[in-house]
Amino acid sequence: MEPTPVTRTRPGTAEVSGTDRPRPARHVRLDYSRTRQRRILLHPEAVVVLNGTGAAILELCDGRHTVAEIVTELGTRYRSVPEEEVRRFLGRLVARHWLELTDG
Repeated sequence: MEPTPVTRTRPGTAEVSGTDRPRPARHVRLDYSRTRQRRILLHPEAVVVLNGTGAAILELCDGRHTVAEIVTELGTRYRSVPEEEVRRFLGRLVARHWLELTDG
C-alpha cells in the first residue's frame, strides 16, 4: 500500500483517522536505550526519548494495526485511553515525517 497524503489540521499536526495504519518512516527506527533505560525513536537528526505511553503507542505502529485497533489494544492495557490524544500524538509524528500512514 502507498502512504496516504497528509492533511495538516494546524501547525505541527496532521489529521489521522481511525482506519489509518501508521508505521515508522523509512529513516526512523524504534529502539531501546540501555543508557536511558527507555524506548527511543531514532532518526537522522536526533534521538527522541519516549515516555511509557508514547512507546506503547509506537510499538503498535507496524503498518498492520489501524489507529482504532491501537486504541483498543491500549485500552486492554490501561484504564483510560482517549482516542483523540492518541490521534493527536500520531498526527504530530506524521507532520514531522517520523511516521507514515497507509489507508485502511
